[in-house]
Parts: sequence; structure tokens; C-alpha cells
Amino acid sequence: MQLFDPASPGELIPVLNLQETEAQRQMTICNACRYCEGFCAVFPAMTRRLEFAQADIHYLANLCHNCGACLHACQYAAPHEFAVNVPTAMAKVRLQTYSEYAWPKPLGGLYRRNGLLLALASGAGLALFLCLTLLLMGNLFTAVPGGDFYRIFPHNTLALMFGAVFAFAVLALVIGVRRFWQDVRPGAATPSLKTSAALEATANVARLTYLDGGHGQGCNNEDDRFTLWRRRFHHLTFYGFMLCLAATGVATLYHFLLEWHAPYPVLSLPVMLGVVGGIGLLVGPAGLLWMNLRRHPEHGDSDQKPMDRGFIALLLALSISGLALLAFRETAALGLLLAVHLGFVMAFFLTMPYSKFAHGVFRSAALLKFSIEKRQPNPINAGTD
Repeated sequence: MQLFDPASPGELIPVLNLQETEAQRQMTICNACRYCEGFCAVFPAMTRRLEFAQADIHYLANLCHNCGACLHACQYAAPHEFAVNVPTAMAKVRLQTYSEYAWPKPLGGLYRRNGLLLALASGAGLALFLCLTLLLMGNLFTAVPGGDFYRIFPHNTLALMFGAVFAFAVLALVIGVRRFWQDVRPGAATPSLKTSAALEATANVARLTYLDGGHGQGCNNEDDRFTLWRRRFHHLTFYGFMLCLAATGVATLYHFLLEWHAPYPVLSLPVMLGVVGGIGLLVGPAGLLWMNLRRHPEHGDSDQKPMDRGFIALLLALSISGLALLAFRETAALGLLLAVHLGFVMAFFLTMPYSKFAHGVFRSAALLKFSIEKRQPNPINAGTD
């Protein structure tokens, strides 16, 4: 919702909703206390502001890694009357930013419906469709010499289908995060500043720096004890996914540039990348699911757990079906396993812009803004000179 600014006729000012107003209230309290200033990027960014507009709330919410350290250290958490719970307040606002900046706009509502049942049902439905297609073609239970699944589904057909869906998913995410950046972007910066900030932000994303709790001992998950396992499982998931993408990319180069066509031997680069990535994509999400099931109920937004678990379930389905396809590619189960794997891949790509996947993209943009603005003069100090 927006209203006209009476001080500047013709200018529209955003009106905060209940979740944003609550996050604003809590940030005002935290800005007066500042006990948690060294915990993560949220609090140093907070101290550069005396007031919190909607864009500030959106930025800080996506900068939050939901590590829980501030909640367990907070003297104003419930049962105190201030009832400060930054992880929950920020999580609720984050979901709103995903929906608000989603492209196309009407699909933003999928964030609230993209739960475990929808994720598994969409993957299973697409897999069943492919299974029925192969059954009609007589290829569902047929062994293929060398495990060449392109004899079942032609290479160009798969490249066109999945390439188009993946391109749409990337486009939707890019447009969404561009809209977010236009609202929260920092002021003008020199090229050298932007370069150093981009390098720092990339390093923070790659290392998951702010999942260490600010003290290197990790997050809080179930109670006051710290653990680094959430960070480790995130690393396994992230790099497992990137290695699987790299395997697909290398195979594409082999096919089109070198004219080396699949199937590739087990010790070839695409297969080795896929195996290592698949193992990471199995262990990482399994660990994250285990930690999610044991998570303290006041960490984050409990209403988003179905979305979190749906995303994790799709990642597990991808890794399990992909590894099984490689292990049994020279058996009569090739067609069935291929249909199941491709069904879950297609479901993952279709839901990627409207699932928990988006949090990594938006958080990376917030980390870039943080790295840029901390290199600029503090506006509060400048105002007191």
C-alpha cells in the first residue's frame, strides 16, 4: 500500500504492513541496545540508521541468516514485555519480499503454497507422466547398451525442454532480485569500491560467513548450545548443487564443442563432478532436514517450515534419483529411473523462482549492499559533524 507524501506532493511513500511494522519496532529497540552488534551483518547495518523505512526493513530482513544467536543472547526476548525475536520478525518479512518482488507478479503467491506436499506431488506427477510416455513407447523397462539414455529421450529434445524451463527460472529470479536491488541499493560508489565490495560479498557467500554466530562457534539450533553443523550442511548443499551444474555444463561442452557424446565413462569429468555433487546434495539436505525437524520453535517463522521442507525434499529426490540412475544405467531399470529423475529435475526448475531457493539470491544481493555501504561514510556520523 502507498500514500501521497504531504511534504512532497506527487511523491508516493510506502505504508508498512504488520510484519514490517513489527520488524521496525524490534530494530528500534535493538538500535538502542546494541548488545548484538558483533553477531552478524544485520546489526552493524542497523547502526547506520536512526529510522527504518520499508526498504531498510527489506534489506535487513534478507541480510539476516536466521542463526538464532541474537535471540538466545537477547535480554528483551519473551517473557520480557518487549518480546524481541529478530529471527522470527525478519523471516516473516523475507517471505513478503520474495512474494512482492516475484516475477511474474501473480506467481508470488506460490511462496505461501510451495510446501512439502506440492513439491513432492509436482515431481511425482511429472515423473508419472514421463513413465506413461515411455510405457506407451515401449522403453520403460528396456536395457540400453552402455546406458545411453539419449536413445530413450533424444538429446536435443531434453536440451530444449529443460533449457527453456531453466532459462525461465533464471530470468524470473534475475528480474525479482533486480527489483529488490532497485529499492534497497546503496548510494553512488566508485568502481574500485564496487569491485572490492563485490569480492568481499562473494567471499561471504562462498564461506557462509554469517552462519558462524559472530564468534566462530556456529548457530543455535535446538537450545543455547552452538553448532557449526548447520553451516556445514549448507556448504554441502550449495557446493553439491554447483558441482551438479558444473557436470551438466561440462557435458554440454563435450557434446556441442568437442562432439564427445554421452554416455560418458565413470572416470570422465562430467560423471565424477556429478557423483561428488550428488553425494553433497544428498548429505547436505539430509542434514538440513534433520536440523529443521529439531529446530527451536522460536527460530524463524514456523509457518514457513513446509516451504523449507518441500525444497529440501526436492533436493533429496534429485540426488537420490540421479545417483540411482548412474548406478543402474546399464540395467532394464534405466527408463524408469530416467523418467523419475527427469520428473524431479523439471519440478525443481519450475518451482525454483518461487521456492526457498530464492533466499540465496536475495541474501547475496543484501550482502553486496552491506559490503558497499560499510565502505561509505556513516550517514549518522556525517550528520553530527
